[in-house]
Amino acid sequence: MTGCLIAAVTYFPIFAGLTHYVNPALEDFSNKTKISVAADPKECNFHIFVGPWSTFTECDRVKDFLTKQGLSFSSIPAAGKVVTMIGDKKVEGWDQKQLAATLKEAGAPATADKGKVNWVMTEVLLVIMVLYVTMVYGPIAAFLVELFPTEIRYTSMSLPYHIGNGWFGGMLPLTATAMVAASGDIYYGLWYPIVVAVMSLIIGSIFLSETHTRDIRTYQHLNP
Repeated sequence: MTGCLIAAVTYFPIFAGLTHYVNPALEDFSNKTKISVAADPKECNFHIFVGPWSTFTECDRVKDFLTKQGLSFSSIPAAGKVVTMIGDKKVEGWDQKQLAATLKEAGAPATADKGKVNWVMTEVLLVIMVLYVTMVYGPIAAFLVELFPTEIRYTSMSLPYHIGNGWFGGMLPLTATAMVAASGDIYYGLWYPIVVAVMSLIIGSIFLSETHTRDIRTYQHLNP
């Protein structure tokens, strides 16, 4: 529960720190250069499951492109053709080459400069997140084993475990990416794991109790 709480509180500053220490040029460019996308809201879709059935408008393509560059932007409701403003430069419609050229001209870094990466602080932040994982996954194996009697343990433990990891965890990259593209904030997707962590904290604190006194060999603790 403590691991979920700390993660929920610190995810935003940790990922902002990663941007600062891994790609300071990108952080500096984002702070100095205002980017906006003006488009009809009806033409901007929320894509999670992308496939042959997906239809991408010019608005979708522009926002997806900016998101993949690691750039935040503001969305402005407007009628007509999509217009992207990068600083004082205007790009009309979906034109990847022109967008890339305009970003380059404005000073956006194409990739992180390895010579400017603060490797020590980057490693520290990554280790901190690994510690969050161990705070949860360290005790969870023993806890789940003790939570149910042996006769029903496999079904009782594996079903919610795989729903949590397979569905909630597996949906994270798709949902977070879609949230970032829709909002224009490169950190907005962090709300997904934060909400899940807070849900786990609240539900776990209310319904889960210490298990070391239970007899895991019978159903007695289910029907005292």
